Amino acid sequence: MNYLERITTNPEICHGKPCIRGMRWPVEVIIDMLGSGMTTEEILDDHPELEKEDILASLHFAKLNLSGKPIKDVA
Repeated sequence: MNYLERITTNPEICHGKPCIRGMRWPVEVIIDMLGSGMTTEEILDDHPELEKEDILASLHFAKLNLSGKPIKDVA
């Protein structure tokens, strides 16, 4: 699965921040929830509009950003 297909950017949504599937769920919010100690199951239970693949896509996107390479080069 190409997780990056789940990450979208649109200047009309969340000021153009990378979001999940065009929804108002910025990747940074998903990462923040995980960083605060929430499990994937807790996130999905609290936010049924999200899918497990959205969380995995957020982690993949964050990893690629930290790699220091442009996303377009590694995607």
